[in-house]
Amino acid sequence: MATMKLGFGRQNFYLFKRSFLLLKLIAIVFAMLLFCEFLIYYLVIFQCNWPELKTPAYDGERETLKPVLKAMFLADTHLLGEVRGHWLDKLRREWQMERAFQTALWLLQPEVVFILGDIFDEGKWSSSQAWADDVERFQRMFRHPHHVQLKVVAGNHDIGFHYQMSSYRIKRFEKVFNPERLFSWKGINFVMVNSVALEGDGCNICSEAEAELIEISHKLNCSREEHHSNQCGDGQPLPRSAPVLLQHFPLYRRSDANCTGEDAAPPEERGTLFKERYDVLSREASQKLLWWLQPRLVLSGHTHSACEVLHGTGITEFSVPSFSWRNRNNPSFIMGSMTPTEYALSKCYLPFENTVLITYCGAAGFLVVLILVHFGFLDSPFLFGCQLLRKFKTV
Repeated sequence: MATMKLGFGRQNFYLFKRSFLLLKLIAIVFAMLLFCEFLIYYLVIFQCNWPELKTPAYDGERETLKPVLKAMFLADTHLLGEVRGHWLDKLRREWQMERAFQTALWLLQPEVVFILGDIFDEGKWSSSQAWADDVERFQRMFRHPHHVQLKVVAGNHDIGFHYQMSSYRIKRFEKVFNPERLFSWKGINFVMVNSVALEGDGCNICSEAEAELIEISHKLNCSREEHHSNQCGDGQPLPRSAPVLLQHFPLYRRSDANCTGEDAAPPEERGTLFKERYDVLSREASQKLLWWLQPRLVLSGHTHSACEVLHGTGITEFSVPSFSWRNRNNPSFIMGSMTPTEYALSKCYLPFENTVLITYCGAAGFLVVLILVHFGFLDSPFLFGCQLLRKFKTV
């Protein structure tokens, strides 16, 4: 009888030990998922702060505190489609972008968010149903409160390069995203350009795009006049502020040779010469934009890497890196504090993909050690340490 009770007690002890191991494994897995898929975004983005303007704004002779607009700029999200999008790649990278975007909205509280093209990866050839599915995923991932405005410009992956671009693809894109080219808020003018259409070959779409820009240029010139001429009409004038130019293709530059920083192009790629109308806008189109719009700041995407370029007229252009792990190990976005006369920019990095992968590998290794120790294939690290201490004391 005593033997039966002893055996029964041992059986219960082994069952308890196995159950305890299972609970430990579940707890570790849950903790790793919670950290790598949720908490890490808060820990990293919490370190980002809105830049402060260096000088106060002036209005005439007296100094005034003009309202500051908080704007986020991101680029090249490249939501995968049905052709090139493996389900695991979609799940991993789109979850990363969704968590990063939602965390940034919650922590940073921007007033407006601009996405500088290539929202989708296969918009240039996707069917109507595939397009609808991609748009639905985008609207879920980049959902935002009503008081936050989301503005988007078209990229070559959204409507195709010039030789793929069509009125159908452009209208399909603009049906989802507001097609306005000129957006003003808090006295700041933003000009959003369809840079894919600036081929300069006189095609119908290109001619319409240039006509729109000339009309915007006329409105901006009227806003700069102290006394409006008859040519400006009687409409509501724009704020008297040099615009911020937003587009997908960067303005013309030979290469990324002068770009620096940890999120610039790899050193071995920086010297590669850019191809006009493919990697960057043509020299002619760039000159036209700067002449027509006279912007104080230019923000672009497309290259997936960061770069700061000072153009000949003293205008600074920032190329915004890709927001997706699919294109970069260290994605980021730009935070801008803006008034009608001043601006300040800073960069906010997202969690590095390598950091998340290393964390998962470390957790997996720890689980393997835990299982081996439990089944006696490996000595407990605690017991091993005690044995070392005893040997040391003996010596």
